[in-house]
Amino acid sequence: MSSVVRKFCSYHTLKKRLPILRWLPQYSLQWLRMDLLAGLTVGLTVVPQGLAYAEIAGLPVQYGLYSSFMGCFVYCLLGTSKDITLGPTAIMSLLVASYANHDPVYAVLLAFLCGCIQLAMGILQLGFLVDFISYPVIKGFTSSAALTIGFGQVKNILGLRDIPRQFFREVYFTFYHIAETRLGDLVLGLSSLLLLILLKMMKNHLLKRSHPLSLLDRVCHAIVHFAGTARNAVVVITASLIAFCFESQNQHVFTLTGKSTQGLPPFRLPTFSDAASNRTVSFSEMLQNFGAGLAVVPLVGFLESIAIAKAFASQNNYRIDPNQELLAIGSANVLGSLVSSYPVTGSFGRTAVNSQTGVCSPAGGIVTGVIVLLSLAFLTPLFYYIPKGALAAVVICAVSGVFDLRIVATLWRVKKLDLLPFLASFLGCFWEIQYGILAGIALSGIILLFNIARPEMKISDYSTVVVQFQSGLNFPAVEYVSDLLYRRVLEASPPRCVILDGLHVSSIDYTTVNGLRELIQTFQQHNVSLLFSNFRPKILSILTSAEIEGLRYFDSTETALGYLHGDDHTHELDDSEKPLLNQTERLYS
Repeated sequence: MSSVVRKFCSYHTLKKRLPILRWLPQYSLQWLRMDLLAGLTVGLTVVPQGLAYAEIAGLPVQYGLYSSFMGCFVYCLLGTSKDITLGPTAIMSLLVASYANHDPVYAVLLAFLCGCIQLAMGILQLGFLVDFISYPVIKGFTSSAALTIGFGQVKNILGLRDIPRQFFREVYFTFYHIAETRLGDLVLGLSSLLLLILLKMMKNHLLKRSHPLSLLDRVCHAIVHFAGTARNAVVVITASLIAFCFESQNQHVFTLTGKSTQGLPPFRLPTFSDAASNRTVSFSEMLQNFGAGLAVVPLVGFLESIAIAKAFASQNNYRIDPNQELLAIGSANVLGSLVSSYPVTGSFGRTAVNSQTGVCSPAGGIVTGVIVLLSLAFLTPLFYYIPKGALAAVVICAVSGVFDLRIVATLWRVKKLDLLPFLASFLGCFWEIQYGILAGIALSGIILLFNIARPEMKISDYSTVVVQFQSGLNFPAVEYVSDLLYRRVLEASPPRCVILDGLHVSSIDYTTVNGLRELIQTFQQHNVSLLFSNFRPKILSILTSAEIEGLRYFDSTETALGYLHGDDHTHELDDSEKPLLNQTERLYS
């Protein structure tokens, strides 16, 4: 019998760590058809986006595709969301540009180290750490990143070269060199933007088929839907054909992507040293150069992915496991580094496409990964003709939905104080990403601690003052409560008795207990009573075990008031409460 239980437990653990075992037994031909369609659609989206995101990361364009396929395969085995797709994203590419110094060796090593950290977090069940990053901080960071990424593509729309990447210098030098704008790049870039917006609007305004359509209508509906869904590929292919026509006539009108390494990436361990300026940079020096990136990149990668996974899990009525997601993302980054990938995470845009196309399982990612591999194997010579202006348009459209200033009005209406961490994160990220995130987290922490240190209290002022705590009572609040009671009660003429109602107090610590002990002594010195009522059994047991001299506890505020006013009626306790009463009486008698 015990062997059967052990086998069941081991299989249950295996299913938890390999989620594919949960959905694979239910797989059907209908699921296969939907997954093939979704995987193909996402594949047509990820190829042009991968090329564009590599430009953001400051890497050769093929690295965007190197980063786009391993996550698809790994997540199929280890992921708990049917909708999410792993790969390069605009925000992750911006982080790579910040911490990898536009060096592929650094970028690939960063993916390996990022994956190791995420795996360690998953094994240690540390997924809860992202709960300490508040929503205003996340929105501040993502909005700042979207603005930085979007403006960073303006130089490619204008055809400008040698523009610095640091945001403020980038803004200055873009306007300084604006007279050098190349007309061909400007026209193609703006046309690509316009076409992307137009295709998206056409798709969004497609009428739902409430009645049978004619064959011609169905064909037109399918064409518009496909063109709108795969609009990035449509725009990049169209722009590349235009560029090829001009180049074949020896007219260099557009700034092109240029030559890229052909074929699939080699399968090998990342390089743990780097040759630079006639010397070798050691692994320890590379770690020092990464600096805060070793904390920021894994955390933001997990945060971005888990937020997307939770959103689509809620929308499609299923649950995800945050710690298993950490293991999936970490494994994708570690294995991805073996094929020259830079750090990846979940993509909101591609996940939305995946979900809307009707994906039924993570197997759709296999189709997406195969399309990327085929592109690397056979299409890399054609990447030469892709205009940078077209890739810039793809990036700008991708990040436009991330930039959301409506959150400012929402925070102003809901809670104005939350604007502080939002603004700290938003403005700080223009300087250095890690400083912006840390500033936002620090301000959120200060606001949280301030609320703990200044608990909300309801004070009823009769001949006896009744203080009811509306939130917890923790050690930062003890001095505040003591000062308040001293000013409101003990300095009054004459001093009055106080009843502390602890109905809503759910936790207490030794510092708080010690502060209450001193408060009781202070009241005794003024010859007035400090009584306690309505504390939960768990809290009362802590108070009584501290053996506080003069502690007087009543199980209701009414009973405490009756005691102070000399009423004869008392509360009858049942048998389970008598031991607690006896203990309390012994301590303060």
